[in-house]
Amino acid sequence: MISVPDNSQSPLHQPTQFDVVVVGAGAAGLYAALCLPDRLNVALITKDTLSIGASDWAQGGIAAAIAPGDSPVLHVEDTLRAGAGLCDADAVEFLAQQAPDRIRSLVEMGVTFDRRGEQLALTLEAAHSRPRVLHAADTTGRAVVSTLTALVLRQANITVLERAFALSVWLNPDTGDCQGVQLMYQGQISWRRAGAVVLATGGGGQVFAQTTNPDVSTGDGVAIAWRAGAILRDLEFVQFHPTALTKPGAPHFLISEAVRGEGAHLVDDQGHRFAFEYHPDGELAPRDVVSRAIFSHLQKTKPDPATSHVYLDLRPIPDDQIRHRFPNIIQVCQQWGVDVFRDMIPVAPAAHYWMGGIATDLITCTSIPNLYAVGETASTGVHGANRLASNSLLECIVFGAQLGELTPDQSVLNQESGSQSPVSISPLTLSDEATKTDKMLAMQDQLKRLVWQSAGICRSAQKLERAIAQVEVWQAELAALPLSQQLRNLTPQKTVQLDVPNADYLVRTWGETSNLLDIAYLILKSALFRTESRGGHHRLDYPQPDPDWQMHTLVQEERWWKG
Repeated sequence: MISVPDNSQSPLHQPTQFDVVVVGAGAAGLYAALCLPDRLNVALITKDTLSIGASDWAQGGIAAAIAPGDSPVLHVEDTLRAGAGLCDADAVEFLAQQAPDRIRSLVEMGVTFDRRGEQLALTLEAAHSRPRVLHAADTTGRAVVSTLTALVLRQANITVLERAFALSVWLNPDTGDCQGVQLMYQGQISWRRAGAVVLATGGGGQVFAQTTNPDVSTGDGVAIAWRAGAILRDLEFVQFHPTALTKPGAPHFLISEAVRGEGAHLVDDQGHRFAFEYHPDGELAPRDVVSRAIFSHLQKTKPDPATSHVYLDLRPIPDDQIRHRFPNIIQVCQQWGVDVFRDMIPVAPAAHYWMGGIATDLITCTSIPNLYAVGETASTGVHGANRLASNSLLECIVFGAQLGELTPDQSVLNQESGSQSPVSISPLTLSDEATKTDKMLAMQDQLKRLVWQSAGICRSAQKLERAIAQVEVWQAELAALPLSQQLRNLTPQKTVQLDVPNADYLVRTWGETSNLLDIAYLILKSALFRTESRGGHHRLDYPQPDPDWQMHTLVQEERWWKG
């Protein structure tokens, strides 16, 4: 159990200014915070507790070309091939070239990857031409995150604020530069000035009814960056993992791609390995291909494909190998009545990873000065239209390391003298109607079902247009709530105390509802805008790739364009 320092002192005694604020405490946020120069005063903000994020759930591993028969050049080729023509070659080359050094960094930090003798163990995953995926059994993300968390908690220059929810980035009204964040923390909404803000809040899988992502993955960073006017990119590209546990009452637990890499078969009710009918690589084809293969096969063979599944058969893998590589999968499946040594695992696709995000360059800068993004929140260009397996943890580490060169904007920091300035607090009185969460939670539930049905594995203009119209209705309904009108009109630098029970939960629910509505709108509009099929984006009415669309979708406020 990780011991977390007590940050529970009153916000009155919390610093109102930091050199850098990092929002998000998954692998990207943790590693970025550790890479920042230790002379800087850093706030690490997490809306839940440490180690409750998608990185902690990552099973498969982290890719790096470190084997004698491998090379960064081959890693680049595989990544570009998976990305379906939309990867930025410079970004991919940077990722692959930096990977071996970043692995060495993690090992030196204490991450205990599996080994074969003295050598780091490597496995093969779909669309990789060589075994290059490092792992720690089937809980690689947890191994990385727990190690980074322990190191963060020992850093004197990093202040961890748990259960703190970032509502918006704070912009200078004259220059448009980022100068901090608006934060809900311990019953108060306040403004924390910073010379740089790093968004590392992860993806937005919770906008889909079927997802492998944890509850915290509500697209917060992308939503608040969009509202601030940042340029976003490729939001239509969502990767649906083909093999999530699908059993009544069970969560959509991800059954790692590494299982198929080790030799598991994907079969239907008759035991037929149907994936080869859709791609010569069968179950080891790219994820979007395998997901559509399952979707198409269920459409052909099941009366109600939306509630059906296929099977993952681990029995071709030796028992000892399963025990060594997949202890967590064994345990979770057993919990839901599936013995992987005797039974086949019922699986179906679920939303897993968002290739799109806030557009950044190779040093994580966004289009807003002093605002940075890293991890799944960012669109660095390395994933293109379809992420190569196990490149996501690698992206967190490689681009998080870039923040080691970050220099906070001193002009922002000099606007306020000292980091312990007195705070003037005003009460914010909310009506009973404003404090009800049932309407917002019901809206979230309806939204998730709508987005899954209209922007899931297969899309069409008719469904997308209807869904956009409905989301706009819900956005207007949320904006009309008294709570929205009060929270959206708070004066910068003014700290307010909410006078209701469970104020933090109320504001987080409101904030997540707002963010989910906004990212649903962005995904739907982007999916409608791209009139072709490519990678993780498949249009039934435009089923083929279009050479004229071999370019990015860019979004800023209400403008969509190719670039």
